[in-house]
Order: sequence, then C-alpha cells, then structure tokens
Amino acid sequence: MPRPASQLSRNPSDLLILVATPIGNLSDITFRAVEELKRADLILCEDTRHSATLFAHYDIHAQYTSYGAHNIHSKLPWILAQLKAGKRVALVSDAGTPGISDPGTVLVSAALAAGIEVSALPGPAAIIMAVVLSGLPTDRFVFEGFLPHKKGRQTRLKELTTEPRTIVLYESPHRIVKTLSELHEYLGNRRAAVARELTKLYEEVRRGTLAELLDHFQKTEPRGEFVLVVAGTNYTKHMDSYLRKHL
Repeated sequence: MPRPASQLSRNPSDLLILVATPIGNLSDITFRAVEELKRADLILCEDTRHSATLFAHYDIHAQYTSYGAHNIHSKLPWILAQLKAGKRVALVSDAGTPGISDPGTVLVSAALAAGIEVSALPGPAAIIMAVVLSGLPTDRFVFEGFLPHKKGRQTRLKELTTEPRTIVLYESPHRIVKTLSELHEYLGNRRAAVARELTKLYEEVRRGTLAELLDHFQKTEPRGEFVLVVAGTNYTKHMDSYLRKHL
C-alpha cells in the first residue's frame, strides 16, 4: 500500500532527489526509492542502458536521460532549467549512492548554488558493506575513492603511509594488481581485504595481508568491481594485541 505523500520527500517541485540504487542485487532497493523514481518527472542516469534494467524490473516509466562524465558540463544548464521550471528530477548512479565518486557531486553543488533544494534517499553503498565485512576497525575510516592513475599517484600513496584510520579504495579489475603491489611497496605488508561483485552471484571477500592478496590476484584473473580495505597504522598497534588477549 502506498504511503501518504506527506511521508515522501518534502516539496513537490524545485527539488533534486538523489536516489540510491542496488550495487548488484536488484532486490536491494527501498520501497521509498521505487516510489520516488515513479513520481519523478525526469531521471538522470549515469548509464541509461544500465538503469533501464532496473526501471523495467520495477515498472518505472518516468522519462530518463543520461548524465555522466561524458556530458557533465554540456547538460548541466539544461538540467538546472528543468529544475527551475518545477520539474521533479531524480539522480541515480549505475550502482549505489549518487555523488560517491561520480559526476553527481557537480550537479548537487550547482543546484545548491542556484537555490534549488536537494534531498537524498538512503540506500546501498559498496563502501560501507566492504568495511563491515573486512574484519578491520570500523570506528574510524577514510574513503580515498580511486587513486590517481598517473599524476599525483605516488604523492597520494606516500600520504597513506601515515594514515591511522582504516583506508578504503575503489579499483577496477585492470588495475587491482598494480594497486595491491604499490600499497605493499609503500605501506608494508599490512592486513587488508578485497571485496568484489558485492551482492551479486559471484560475491567474494578475501582477507589477508597485502602480499597474500597480491599473490592471489596475480594467479587468478581479477573480474568485477573492487573495493579495497587496508589497515591504518593504528591497527598493528592496537588490534593485534586485542585479538591475542581475547581470542
């Protein structure tokens, strides 16, 4: 049974809504997210082909269009015009929460600068799932997104050598071996976890040292999208002694 409109997002117009979508399993979407997508006048998709599968599954027929890295600047004025005209616009990413390592951040900043209210619906996030499954400390962690491919990469790696908090990174299957190798080189043989294909049929979480994980993915072809979780400097000082005491 649909909930009263008062329980949905606040304003009927001039509102950009960030809607979290499944990171893999299509069942991992909230009732409210489906309701909002159905009532939207326009849905902005990182990849319309990817989102079309979700829309078909949940019988969502709202108008949708692409909004991604390839057209982020050319399309922004048109999107703002739609919002100012009173259109209810929803933003989705290919997977998870919009604005996390995707062009949604630019749109949110531009909308707020234009005086447009922005709302967000909670939902799936690969970052959180990977952290809680890693076995590493979750009380403090830092999200680094994707490491720079070239310029600034060594600088970022050097900065991470003294990071006390648990470190979370995104990585592609094409660069996971290189990243594990460089993390081992710069940070030493720390505890880490690699999560891939979260919520999907071939979900896998491997835990061990950076050397052990590197050895595995050198021997096994990396496939899927990866989240890499690495112990901070405080882990060795505190967690190992805690485990020895209580286990």
